Amino acid sequence: METVRRIKRISRQIAKALHINGPFNIQYMARDNDILVIECNLRASRSFPFVSKVLKLNFIDLATKVMLGLPVERPHKNLFDLDYVGIKASQFSFNRLQKADPVLGVDMASTGEVGCIGDNTDTALLKAMLSVGHRIPKKTVLLSTGSAKQKAEMLDAARMLVGHGYQLYATGGTSKYLTENGIENTRVLWPSDAQDDSEAPKALDLLHQHQIDMVVNIPKNLTTHELTNGYKIRRAAIDLNVPLITNSRLASAFIHAFCTVKLDEIGIKSWAEYK
Repeated sequence: METVRRIKRISRQIAKALHINGPFNIQYMARDNDILVIECNLRASRSFPFVSKVLKLNFIDLATKVMLGLPVERPHKNLFDLDYVGIKASQFSFNRLQKADPVLGVDMASTGEVGCIGDNTDTALLKAMLSVGHRIPKKTVLLSTGSAKQKAEMLDAARMLVGHGYQLYATGGTSKYLTENGIENTRVLWPSDAQDDSEAPKALDLLHQHQIDMVVNIPKNLTTHELTNGYKIRRAAIDLNVPLITNSRLASAFIHAFCTVKLDEIGIKSWAEYK
């Protein structure tokens, strides 16, 4: 809440200082309530119509009146008035970009987005993720969960997967961490572990043999070893049309959603039915 308050305050200050009337788009970075502005553009973002739809406020009409200097009544609706949740998922075309590393940076160069509304967060997220092409895994998930912080963030999700009957495969560090926390898994070898004489299966072999239904691969650092191994697994997932997630928070949320919500329980409603 403190981060949201600061973002609203900073946005008002920027709009006042630049004499902005009408829609504008600001990119922020926020960590521990420390707010940094990346850029500010005098244009409506792609979130503009989505937020307008979710809040059921005609922002285009309001923005036009503001730019024309016409009187406008300040909207009093806020997020706490909603009995539903809106989530927007991005769609990427890594499968069309040969050899590109399918990991996201700050540019977020998505080729499209799908906005969905649900009665709760799990339902809305599940709708959005399925709409942009993700699939619910049938039996197996490959985990490579990055740094110690990201491993901890994924722990409950991994435990939930096992509890719902999924078989987990995990690369070295992740496998060790899961085992230490009592979560059953099968260790797999990195692509660079070709000389390893253990009986552990190779991650790439499992992917090519279609034994992996979803990959969660989160880069731990920017070392050549880490990026090369991770790139080969991520690229193989894309080329073999295996769902890939490279963000621990999104992976945890998606796993919680498809383990909690059954597809036949998702209600399909028109926008007007959400009050």
